Amino acid sequence: MSQYTAPIRDMQFVMRELANLEGVAGLPGCEEVSPDLVDAILDEAGKFAGGVLAPLNKIGDQEGAKWKDGQVSTAPGWKDAYTQFAESGWTALACDPQYGGQGLPKLISTAVMEMWKSANMAFSLCPMLTTGAIEALMLRGTDEQKDMYLPKMVSGEWTGTMNLTEPQAGSDLAAVRTRAEPQGDGTYKIFGQKIFITYGEHDLTDNIIHLVLARLPDAPEGVKGISLFVVPKFMVNADGTPGARNDVHCVSIEHKLGIHASPTCVLAFGDNGGAVGTLIGEPNRGLEYMFIMMNEARFAVGMEGLALSERAYQHALQYAKDRVQGTEVGVRGGPKVNILHHPDVRRMLMSMKSQTEAMRALAYVVGAATDMAHMHPDDAVRAQNQAFVDLMIPVVKGWCTENSVDIASTGVQVHGGMGFIEETGAAQHLRDARITPIYEGTTAIQANDLIGRKIAREGGETIKGVIAEMRKVEAELGEAQGEAMAAIRRSLGEGVKALEEAASYIVATYGQDIKAAHVGSVPFLKLFGIVAGGWQMARAALVSARRLEEGSGDAGFYRSKIVTARFYADHVLSQAAGLSYAVVNGAAGALELSEEDF
Repeated sequence: MSQYTAPIRDMQFVMRELANLEGVAGLPGCEEVSPDLVDAILDEAGKFAGGVLAPLNKIGDQEGAKWKDGQVSTAPGWKDAYTQFAESGWTALACDPQYGGQGLPKLISTAVMEMWKSANMAFSLCPMLTTGAIEALMLRGTDEQKDMYLPKMVSGEWTGTMNLTEPQAGSDLAAVRTRAEPQGDGTYKIFGQKIFITYGEHDLTDNIIHLVLARLPDAPEGVKGISLFVVPKFMVNADGTPGARNDVHCVSIEHKLGIHASPTCVLAFGDNGGAVGTLIGEPNRGLEYMFIMMNEARFAVGMEGLALSERAYQHALQYAKDRVQGTEVGVRGGPKVNILHHPDVRRMLMSMKSQTEAMRALAYVVGAATDMAHMHPDDAVRAQNQAFVDLMIPVVKGWCTENSVDIASTGVQVHGGMGFIEETGAAQHLRDARITPIYEGTTAIQANDLIGRKIAREGGETIKGVIAEMRKVEAELGEAQGEAMAAIRRSLGEGVKALEEAASYIVATYGQDIKAAHVGSVPFLKLFGIVAGGWQMARAALVSARRLEEGSGDAGFYRSKIVTARFYADHVLSQAAGLSYAVVNGAAGALELSEEDF
């Protein structure tokens, strides 16, 4: 099944009612962001996602990318689709107008990004990496580098990559060996090999701009001795056209569980005399600069988790409506019904739906906070929002991607035996989703960052502020009418209490017994995601209740929001206490065995 319909109504609800689109539109530089413009963008993006990208998803999975003699050819239809994508201006959506971008807020690009990733995740990876490279060059590149590369990257004429990982250096970037030798004219010769480079070679554009971590000859050991270089596939002529081929070549592509159409490359730099590159920023600060790309990519990978969950849910829902099997429980001698009538299928679909909506709400709120952090005129407001974004990015990345694997697996289960058959397409979502908890730092890396740099280092100050906001919503629920609101309030209150207890444990334990704190890091990240998602679902329920009281809008839509929030409270938020217990009490069982006892 290749169909995908962008959930525009839900996107609009989240943007307007939860993510404060009106406030974002009021920021300096966003004067042209009207509701009509946003609706038009979402509508056009939905058409492109559903009409152009989604039909290629299965083709890309079946055909994959091909490598031959150092050249990579993408799947049938890929090049035409990318050309349309770039010519339609989608690559420039959130980029600086100085270099040809449209300068739209991240909140808008976040919603559009979700569509690309739902429709065709393998395709979406190419513009995703380019966006990260653009961001790094914008913030740390020289004027010459910006003028040389950014206009073509923003327009989509050229793409970008980031090159971190090496065969001996996975997540441990202190072990990077790629070296950069100064040539005395402002250029460097790069020598080394990088692995797992997404779209490191392809036939979509006539140049690829690689951002590469490497060591200078006098660099100190470890991560403090890494510099960042820009290394184009083709050198750039004075008139801006691609010139001589640089000494960077794709020596193979990986054969993967999923995302078959996305070429994951092994790149060799300097096998024929040295790849020419130029230094970005200052020497030995490359990892710091690369984190600009990495944070952008981590948020985008979190969006992949959301997007694949939405796609898997749509797929499973359609199958449940079409598949007729069995009679309805409690109806003796009744007719055969579609499986949507069966209670456990309902439970599975509501689990998929509610978690997907919770992830969307949280991700869009973080996207809007990014806009506030970058553009708000008040320094204090910018700082507060940046602290919130920094805290939440590992949660968006880790929680959404881990959820996507479970949700896509549930989608296979809804299909029953047919889900295990490739022809139905349900299995592809699961295979594609499985990379997302690994991409751009595994879930444990996100969780270690969360408990260490984002919580323990500041004594939990930012998370305490977030918990205070959650408590305000809990109090609002106490004033709302109805059994559903009471149930949501109970679960949210218990969830916030569990989160607060676990956060207090992390703050108290991190400096005294760091191993014990790290045993609970992933359960803590999951706990935080679940409760933060419940916080947003509760806000959605409150808004929907007000709209129903006013008699405004689609009553069925708002009732569905309240029911979905109730399901999330009963089935997902209810897990919070157990996770908190694991964070606080789980270290002994994990650390007690000696290596020989395993």
